[in-house]
Amino acid sequence: MTEAGTILLFGTGVFAARIACDIAATARHPVQLVLAGRNRERLDWLTTACNARAATFGTGVRTRALTADLASVAAIAPVIAAARPAVVLQAASVQGSGVIAQRADGWSRLVAEGGLSATAVFQALLSARIGAAMLQAAPAARLVNGCFPDVVNPMLAALGLPVACGVGNVGILSACFGGALGPDGLGRVKVLAHYQTIGAWRRPTTERAGQTPPRVWIDDVEVEDVHARFADLRLTPEPAIEVSGSASVPLLVAMATLGATLASHAPGPLGLPGGYPVRWADGVLALDLPTGITREEAVAWNQGFEARNGLLVSPQGRVTYTGILRQRLCALAPSLAEGFELRELETAHDEMAALRQRLQAA
Repeated sequence: MTEAGTILLFGTGVFAARIACDIAATARHPVQLVLAGRNRERLDWLTTACNARAATFGTGVRTRALTADLASVAAIAPVIAAARPAVVLQAASVQGSGVIAQRADGWSRLVAEGGLSATAVFQALLSARIGAAMLQAAPAARLVNGCFPDVVNPMLAALGLPVACGVGNVGILSACFGGALGPDGLGRVKVLAHYQTIGAWRRPTTERAGQTPPRVWIDDVEVEDVHARFADLRLTPEPAIEVSGSASVPLLVAMATLGATLASHAPGPLGLPGGYPVRWADGVLALDLPTGITREEAVAWNQGFEARNGLLVSPQGRVTYTGILRQRLCALAPSLAEGFELRELETAHDEMAALRQRLQAA
């Protein structure tokens, strides 16, 4: 027996809109979808569009909207209480994802050279506020973070926030690999993929040498040369929202539906770094690793990317930068390069925002 609940989606940008419309058109259970954001005109249109798509495809999904200001935990909590969600999807950010395809200013060059972890405080800010508001207004709900979850979810978990998993990254690659195998291919693949493994597929096949690939299993047998096996795949230089949004929808709907069971992939599950195969059953999300690899090995493999270059979070909540990113920050803003305590996230955000503004102006 299944009983559908409510998904509360924060954000009205292109990525959030794509996910909302896909839920409305494809959900196999008639979940309630609540959209939350500041732009009332945009909210009204997305509500109309989602209800129209649900009617077109006969899914039974109903969508409504709530105006929300994400400026503080106190402002967010009443919105969550009004929605009474089973799942909260956070897709609003103070850093646009399009920065990955830019090289026009000093900030985008820092991100290109040092990695996306340069943006982590921007991606974490609103998610941390929403997670804190959930503890007050809906402590049984689950947070799904759509903002750089491979790195941000460990930050949220260290803050004690109820983060279940994320959206995108490993979901993009697993869906693409499954699609390449055929209509039933997604059920045959299991993928370990840190976000840093995606970049190779944004380049031509001839430029992928030397890039660390994800780990892929087909029918529980690991692929020896992943780049060669999927050489024909090519992603766009821009964020692949056509895949990343839709890849998350079945899991989101399952998590909001009592009695649902699903095998999937997700970045940042249970606050872990990187992306993994997962399984939702009996109201619990768990890793669903292939035969022959332990949880400790899978986590260490993913963590290794940030240890070499990126951002690490200690069990005590200390954030440290590593590799090229740390080197660049040492030259640009030495105080930031030293890292920060997660309880000082708002201050770290303000300091990084000042650096971003300075680099963009230059």
